[in-house]
Amino acid sequence: MTGITIYEFDALVSESVAASQHPRLKVIPDRAFAWLESQALRVAEAGSTSWLRLTQKHGCRVVQVTSFVGVIRTPDNYQIEVLPKIGKVEAGSDDKTRKLLIEMLRCLGEFRHIQADSAKLMAAKMPLLEVFIGEFLHAVDSVVKRGLRSDYCRHQDNVFVLRGKLMPSAHMRLNMFRKDRFYTEFDEFSLDRPENRLLHAALKHVLAWTGSQAHARLARELCFIFTDVPVSVMPSVDFSKVKLSRGMGFYSNALAWAKLILEEQSPLTGSDKHLAPSMLFPMEKVFEAYVAKHLSRRLKEAFTLKKGARSTSLVKHLNKEWFLLEPDLLIKKKATNQVVLDTKWKLLDASKISGSDKYGLSQSDFYQLYAYGHNYLDGQGDVVLIYPKTAAFNEPLPVFEFPKSNGLRLWVLPFCLNTRVLMYPADCALVSFLANEAIDLAPTNALKLHAGEA
Repeated sequence: MTGITIYEFDALVSESVAASQHPRLKVIPDRAFAWLESQALRVAEAGSTSWLRLTQKHGCRVVQVTSFVGVIRTPDNYQIEVLPKIGKVEAGSDDKTRKLLIEMLRCLGEFRHIQADSAKLMAAKMPLLEVFIGEFLHAVDSVVKRGLRSDYCRHQDNVFVLRGKLMPSAHMRLNMFRKDRFYTEFDEFSLDRPENRLLHAALKHVLAWTGSQAHARLARELCFIFTDVPVSVMPSVDFSKVKLSRGMGFYSNALAWAKLILEEQSPLTGSDKHLAPSMLFPMEKVFEAYVAKHLSRRLKEAFTLKKGARSTSLVKHLNKEWFLLEPDLLIKKKATNQVVLDTKWKLLDASKISGSDKYGLSQSDFYQLYAYGHNYLDGQGDVVLIYPKTAAFNEPLPVFEFPKSNGLRLWVLPFCLNTRVLMYPADCALVSFLANEAIDLAPTNALKLHAGEA
């Protein structure tokens, strides 16, 4: 299996123009490029989530994966692994960046079942898709070791021995001249149940995807164990029938992976006939989930962290609320809002203060936080923008004040992805709401919040 590892916003160019391409462009096969180009045009035409875009760089037509990470597989089995851009900026290796991404993905609900130690070990040796496949195979192997569960399944068949309930109309129609047959409906204790069918189907998928000999060998061994189980032909129907009660809880991790693997239609790659198995995740949401998980662990007992608040809107029109204001995170004490926080997956540069640079901050983000502050905090208190910490942005920026507000302030704070540390000044409102037993005074008069282990 061939492929390439890139970072967010890297430009991909077709190998047919490689002779004239710039060194910073990433070369991929013509067929893979043609498929990505068609996907970019489809996305642009549909006006859907812009995970891929077609543009020009250094005089070449290129495609770029935007702020999404994960794995793309083209119909001809070419694999493109997309890692977070911070690994490129911080001069980290692909292996370190891949491990960091796995840690962050564990904070997403659908990936909470990732076993961190085994995933970290594999990440140092293989691409991200193989890490996912290895985790799935490990989960299925655990199910098999505990024993596949059987269940009573209802069948109708023309059998030699009367079993269950005779079906008179079908029996008369089929057995008018066959006195040795009985058309009956009966229950049979069998491995043919939705949970097993789904796992078998997912095993068939990964066997076709994997480029690892070890994974292929384990997948074949597990498929042999599922020989008597039919492959699910309608996964969505079978998932609706899954029941994890009565000692079936140990199936949950394997089924969670199977659900990701058996997704018939990805919102990112569309539903055409040449759909490739891809797993892409928006880094804005991944970063938000990562920050939320570790901040929530440090809140004092009286406070809670609410994600995705939707309690107010920007305007009312004809007695209807328009333009809902949805901050990423909201610290509350019972029903009272305390601090509004918004995460931004963008790399700032604290040295670029002059001219139009303004550290790389966006004016629209300030408008957004201003609206949040007035609607959630009545125009008083602190609102916070959280960005990933880098060498160019490693301590809080000086406070931003809104001159015509009633004491509303905005803080721009760095969050370290590796150490799970949020840095904030001593006069920031967060000091009152976050547990302080793990806080140390930094030389820059900033405070470090050390979150717990994942």
